[in-house]
Amino acid sequence: MSAVGLEHLFAIAPFSEYRLHLFKNFSTFKAALSQTPFFSVIYSLSDVREERRNCLVSLRELALTHSGIQRIILAADDVEARLIGQLTPSRLHGIISKSASLAELQKLLIILLSETERVNNNAFAHWQGTLSRMLSPMERAIMRHLSAGLSIPEIAEQLKRNIKTVRAHKYNVMVKLGVSSDVGLLHAADILGQLPMRELKLTVKAA
Repeated sequence: MSAVGLEHLFAIAPFSEYRLHLFKNFSTFKAALSQTPFFSVIYSLSDVREERRNCLVSLRELALTHSGIQRIILAADDVEARLIGQLTPSRLHGIISKSASLAELQKLLIILLSETERVNNNAFAHWQGTLSRMLSPMERAIMRHLSAGLSIPEIAEQLKRNIKTVRAHKYNVMVKLGVSSDVGLLHAADILGQLPMRELKLTVKAA
């Protein structure tokens, strides 16, 4: 959903009781944060790889510095929503797929905006335990190297493993995460990598 689409959405009931603020970069948002009591941040993920992976880091930073602010992600589709739910350590209040119908998206968003205490304070510990069961240390290392742009031969050299072993681990990761392409795997690696943040899409505050 674009910024224009969200502006239209927040102009109608029951969203009209909220005041919508749009920001083009995180520094501008942080400056406003010192003066405005925001209670919810909605981050619409970009299709651009760098912006998409940086989004997750910005939310992680926000969780650490302003844990009382609600954090919601609008993911591109159901696959992306599932990957974010599985891999990000940031404590999120909700993840909504933009592939949902407009009626369903509106319903889910208004429910989340009404549940400011929904986030589980033990979510990070839960994520660590889930990820440990899901991916082995070697598989996580391979994912980190993939996110950094290394090829399979380069990863094999870095980890002191042969190429066939690294390829086998890569295949196992794809099966575990339910991704069927290198693009999907790279996306998952970016989520896990938690690289530096750049652009914040929008925030919401009560009127």
